[in-house]
Parts: sequence; structure tokens; C-alpha cells
Amino acid sequence: MISNINLEKQIIRILSALGFYEELFHPTQIIIPILILMLGATVGVLVIVWLERKISAAIQQRIGPEYAGPLGIVQALADGLKLFFKENIIPSQVDYSLFTIGPILVVAPVFLSYLVIPFGYNIILANFDIGVFFWIAVSSIVPLGLLMAGYGSNNKYSFLGGLRAAAQSISYEIPLALSVLSIALQLSNSLSTVDIVEAQSKYGFWSWNLWRQPIGFIVFSIASLAECERLPFDLPEAEEELVAGYQTEYSGIKFALFYLASYLNLLISSLFVTILYLGGWHFPIIFLSNFEHLEWNPIITGISQVTNIIVGITITMVKAYSFLFISIMTRWTLPRIRIDQLLNLGWKFLLPIALGNLLLTASFQLLLL
Repeated sequence: MISNINLEKQIIRILSALGFYEELFHPTQIIIPILILMLGATVGVLVIVWLERKISAAIQQRIGPEYAGPLGIVQALADGLKLFFKENIIPSQVDYSLFTIGPILVVAPVFLSYLVIPFGYNIILANFDIGVFFWIAVSSIVPLGLLMAGYGSNNKYSFLGGLRAAAQSISYEIPLALSVLSIALQLSNSLSTVDIVEAQSKYGFWSWNLWRQPIGFIVFSIASLAECERLPFDLPEAEEELVAGYQTEYSGIKFALFYLASYLNLLISSLFVTILYLGGWHFPIIFLSNFEHLEWNPIITGISQVTNIIVGITITMVKAYSFLFISIMTRWTLPRIRIDQLLNLGWKFLLPIALGNLLLTASFQLLLL
């Protein structure tokens, strides 16, 4: 703590010498990490889109994106720019306020969820004591935006898509919350994302919650796919029945916001799988997990801290993208299920299984006391 204060004083002194006002340091210290995180999340979405196109092409024996940059890596950026400059068409007789607020209300809570994602012990924007609860609470706002977008479009297909999105989110959010509760309150005794990761750091690979909560991991994975509206759970925008669901009447930047929110939500779900079940930023082998406790001279200590930051971010993203690969393979392998099958899976199977898993975990904890 003292070293951080001294570092801040040194930075303020340097900035003052360069002509910057000291009063601007603290607002800048808050704004810059937020912008970096938003930029990183957006770049992560572009990587996901490119990976999905390449993996789906490989599954279907195609080439995929090829001409926009080396191996087509700029294709997703080109599509985003095209949607940004495309004409924003507003159909007649729509509810303009709901039609406009809907996409914003969908993408804003997903960006807020990134506040509680730790990429290292001190690499987090907001280390809330209720970080996991904050994510669940914020993500529950998204269906309201989808419902507003569907209702405000004055289109029966869009309205049905919004209703399906709300029903699907309610059905799968309860099992997801119960799975998180099994870890947060029983195994980690905390709702802080940093504390949950630290509880898995003792024995490396073998201390992951994946081995202590295999049922919860399966339930959480299925529920997170349903929350992201990924195949086989993309009923709110099923092309055969609803044209495109709540997105039917949207174009240009507003449609791009829905597209961005979908992939941002997929990335945040993969990051939470990494935090809750796969040990977060810790290396699977305990002897190579960190070098923070080595007593070296200040220069080497600073280098080791920077190395730990880079390694922590890299390990977190590798684990998250490994789970993303499974999600992409699922989309291009399994067929879409019917709406009655989707609701039956959520209420009749996942909910009892998640509740039983929570009770079983609590029983084991009581026996160990």
C-alpha cells in the first residue's frame, strides 16, 4: 500500500513538471483503465467472431474469411465499420423511445459486468465483496432491453422474440445463480471474484472448483449458453419462425449493438467459467503459478510484477478462449431445440439438479465442521 502511494506521488510530480494539473490525475486514473477495458473487450469480440468463422468453416470444409487482412483477421472489423456507416432505418409507427433505448439497455449492462473480472490479484477495476452477485444482478437487466426492443418495433415477430428472450433468461438464470451459490457461499465463503480465485490457488490444477463441483460446472455451462442465446438455445431469434426475432426491424449501428452485446456476453460467460471453476489467473502447475514472494532487488522485483501481470492476463484469456472453443463447436454441431424443450430443460431438469447440488454441497460442509 505504501509503495502504491509513493508511486502515485512520483507520477503526480512528473505530470506536474510536464504541465499537467494535479487535480486531473485522479479522474484520469479512473477513466483510462475503463477505456482500456472497453477497448480490450471489443478486441476480444473481434477475435471471437474471427475464430467462430474460421472454426465453422473448418467444420463445414470451407475456407472462411480470407481476403480482409492476413487469414481474414480484419473481416470482423470491416463488418463493424460497414454497420457503423450503414443507414439507420426507423420503421413507421414504432415506439421511438423504446426502439432506441432497447439496444443501449442490452449492451450497457454487459460492459458493466467487466468491472468485476479479475485478470490478476490487483488487476481488477472494482473488487466488490459481492462481485458475483453484481454480475448476476446486472445481467438480469438485459432481457428488459430485449423485451423493449421487441415491443417497441411494432412487429409481432419481434415481440414474440422479446417474450422468448425474457422467458429463456428467467428459466436459466435461477439454475445459474444456484450453481454460483454453491461455490461462493460453500467453497469460497465469499462473493468476491478475487477471493473465489484465491481459494483455488493452493494445489494448482487439483484445487480447481471443476473437480469439487462437476455438476455445478455442467449446469453453469448449459445455463450460460442459454443466457447468451447461443445454439442450440437461440430461440429468441430463430430465423425459421421469427425471421430474426427482436432484431428484425433494426439496421445500422443499432443492429451492431445487439451483435456486439451477444459476443460480449459470450466472452463474459467464458471469463466467469474461468474464475469460478478453472482457477482464474493461476497457472495449473503450482510451482510456476507466481513469483511474487521472491525477495529480489527493486528492479528485478518490478520486472517480476510486470511479468506476473502479463502472465496472469494471458492465462486467464487462454482458459476463457478454450471454453469459447467448446461453445463454438456446440453451435455448429447440435441442432436447435423447440421452445417447449428449452423451457422443460430449464425448469424440470437444470433447476432440480442445481438445487440438489447446492443442498449436497451444504451437507458436505456441515459434515466437515
